[in-house]
Amino acid sequence: MYHEIHRLKREHLTISQINRYLVIDRKTVKKYLTMDQQKFDAYMEKLLKRKRYLDKYEDFIKNKLGKYPDSSSAQVHDWLKEHYSELKNISERTVHNYVLWIREKYHIPKLKPDQRDYQQVEALPYGKQAQVDFGEFHMRTSEDKRVKIYFLSMVLSRSRYKYVYFQNRPFSAKDAIQAHENAFEYFEGMPKQVVYDQDKVFLVDENKGNLFLTEQFNSYPGSPALSL
Repeated sequence: MYHEIHRLKREHLTISQINRYLVIDRKTVKKYLTMDQQKFDAYMEKLLKRKRYLDKYEDFIKNKLGKYPDSSSAQVHDWLKEHYSELKNISERTVHNYVLWIREKYHIPKLKPDQRDYQQVEALPYGKQAQVDFGEFHMRTSEDKRVKIYFLSMVLSRSRYKYVYFQNRPFSAKDAIQAHENAFEYFEGMPKQVVYDQDKVFLVDENKGNLFLTEQFNSYPGSPALSL
């Protein structure tokens, strides 16, 4: 990361441009730009010798980041709490700092999501199609506690009319069916087709491009034509 920052600087990129391109903190960019190679080597040696609270989980975090390099420190924070009960009260700041250190030590930059090419398509007739997406978001409660919210959004392709359904647990097929019922009631009708990303809520298996729906969703009565 140190060498990549200096390479981009030699190509006359600004600190903000380097920050956005590498998806790292501006302070890290500034700090590395003030270091020559000798200072950087000394800095890394000092970091390697320092004991940290999360050192016993180093391999776990390194493996997760190696497999999912675009993961945020918030995601790592969730993984640690899910797998290690003794870390249920670990602070986000502690995890954030350790994730930065792991990325530096093992040269695991935070990759940007793949960019996609988009083009305008011909508008569909009203009532023809809706698009469904699932997502999750960390929010703050009125007591300033951090909580993960899961949601399903359904958007009518022509009018862009939208319905969003929230809950505090991951979606099951049963939850997804209830969210669809609520959306159709809200829209006062059902589109002829609903388009999804390939989501594990609906898929039980995939074999050579053939998609197999979960039993619950496959038998969902009155469902529109599905496109996964």
